[in-house]
Amino acid sequence: MQSIILIVFLPLIAAIVAGLGGRAIGNTAAKAVTTGALFVSAALSWPIFLSFLNGSGHETVVPVLDWIRSGDLQVDWALRVDALTAVMLVVVTTVSSLVHLYSWGYMAEDPGQPRFFAYLSLFTFAMLMLVTADSLIQMFFGWEGVGLASYLLIGFWYHKPSANAAAIKAFVVNRVGDFGFSLGIFGTFLVFGTVSIPAILAAAPGMAGSTIGFAGMRVDTITLLCLLLFVGAMGKSAQLGLHTWLPDAMEGPTPVSALIHAATMVTAGVFMVCRLSPMFEQSETALNVITYVGLATALFAATVALVQNDIKRVIAYSTCSQLGFMFFAAGVGAYGAAMFHLFTHAFFKALLFLGAGSVIHAMHHEQDMRYYGALRRDIPLTFWAMLIGTLAITGVGIYGVFGFAGFYSKDAILESAYAAGTVPGNIAFWVGAFTALLTSFYSWRLIFLTFFGDARWGASEHIQHAVHAHDDGHHADPAGEHGDSAHSTATPPTGTAGYHPHESPWTMLVPLALLGLGAVFAGWAFYYPFFGTEEGARFWAGSLVHDEHLVHAAHETPLWVKLTPAFVMLIGLALAWNNYIRSPGAPAQVVAATGPIHNFLMRKWYFDEIYDALLVRPAIWFGRLFWHGGDERIIDRFGPHGAAAAVGVGNRMTARLQSGYLNSYALIMLLGLVAAATWAMTR
Repeated sequence: MQSIILIVFLPLIAAIVAGLGGRAIGNTAAKAVTTGALFVSAALSWPIFLSFLNGSGHETVVPVLDWIRSGDLQVDWALRVDALTAVMLVVVTTVSSLVHLYSWGYMAEDPGQPRFFAYLSLFTFAMLMLVTADSLIQMFFGWEGVGLASYLLIGFWYHKPSANAAAIKAFVVNRVGDFGFSLGIFGTFLVFGTVSIPAILAAAPGMAGSTIGFAGMRVDTITLLCLLLFVGAMGKSAQLGLHTWLPDAMEGPTPVSALIHAATMVTAGVFMVCRLSPMFEQSETALNVITYVGLATALFAATVALVQNDIKRVIAYSTCSQLGFMFFAAGVGAYGAAMFHLFTHAFFKALLFLGAGSVIHAMHHEQDMRYYGALRRDIPLTFWAMLIGTLAITGVGIYGVFGFAGFYSKDAILESAYAAGTVPGNIAFWVGAFTALLTSFYSWRLIFLTFFGDARWGASEHIQHAVHAHDDGHHADPAGEHGDSAHSTATPPTGTAGYHPHESPWTMLVPLALLGLGAVFAGWAFYYPFFGTEEGARFWAGSLVHDEHLVHAAHETPLWVKLTPAFVMLIGLALAWNNYIRSPGAPAQVVAATGPIHNFLMRKWYFDEIYDALLVRPAIWFGRLFWHGGDERIIDRFGPHGAAAAVGVGNRMTARLQSGYLNSYALIMLLGLVAAATWAMTR
């Protein structure tokens, strides 16, 4: 288990080397150091994970150093390795290493490659610190570290105003969630007298039923602490209300979207809830809140994804929706199912994001699907990768035979919700099934618009710009013009009518192939360790709450419950095929008939507009009021500026007295003597 130190700190060392020495060692060396370090970490992580699968692994705590000693606050920096950590190690290091390799091709022409790869490795280190944390303080360190790295990566192209705005938005929205998370940590230390996660979980049952004063009221202690901690999870995992940063984060390079906003950082909230599941189990109210928030997020994001035209934004809202599935699974007590979906989702969502990047790369950075079409013939390998990802996310499979990754994990969530037998569980099952239908529709819509139908490339300004720039003998700067920077390996012919998209280089296709294997087999191979009754109890081994009765009930649900996800998937597929293959004019008719609803969804339920009216504009108004009215007109006027003006007036008055004439000085002295004599005589 000492290898855990290498797994965690190799990315940090690589980030320092590439970040500080990138100019000295060059682009290739910086990429080789960071990518090599991540592949070593991944190679060391898989044996740990497999050891827990075969039953030979055991919980281990590896001390690193004494960290904080302040009164009752005793914090050691230690790395905890158990089954839950092993799952996250595999997810983080595998996806990160493949994203590093993919970025060799995607960022090949970007001038800031050492900085980009240093940021990727720094993010990976922070995420590994989060998932190996043995205390809440150490978890918060990793929590804030991934937030910082996310800010740096989203705003990597800092010359783009939209990228800067997206980075600031992500940072600010996450600060709201992190404030709640920090309050939860403070309250936990106040109640339990420790921030050690094992000590807190051991003492949590003893606090059930107790109350604590908060905001002038007496509230249930565990409920308050869990809800505060969950606010942090809402921010990091983009749940409804604190979700607005995630779609805008697509302004960053596509590899960033795959690493941070599909497979790793956004799952930190789910991981935290599962890590603290013995604590959350003590509050039925907190679990119900998690269920309803997750369910609302899943439904909201799926409805918005129906109408998006930007290929990356469709996948971004899909991520938001799938995170909602994970949370309502945890809310009904199926923590193993939540982690199972987290695991499979990492493979097929990273595959979809990187596949979308390959499409964007082929289409000269055009991201609007309305200008795609018929791409399956020109970029067949990318097409098959995206098709596999779509089969996985929509849950295609045959019950009792075989299915893609999402077929097993999403079904496990819906079956657990039904088996819970509670009102929140029943609502979660039916709304979740409807959301799965929407997921199928927008996923197949993406495939049909992108790879089928007629080629619509000629209407794209991006492609026209790139082709004309080539015809004029100039090399376009895609990063400066359109954001995503990638390496073009094909020479486009003159005129967009004869243009043929090109397949991506092998550095981009190899990660797609490996992620495709995970999207196909991850559900089938790991279903029972994650979600088996006895197998699950043996695998998780107390690292999270594994309710064997709930899992057994989920396996014994009626056949119609098990077939419901497949049924709704087929409905979504049929609707998408009818609207985008059989009758391509149907979507325009639907939009015309449902104008207000379509506009409501296009404007993302008006969350941004509401926040702008209620929070942003009042904040700007108050800021300007205190700036101009308070700072300039009062503080500056009567403070430093007033004192400076008084000194200036006094200086001008005394300057008049310093004339240099002797008779003037004698007159002043005489007047002074007269004044002094007068004062003395009057006394």
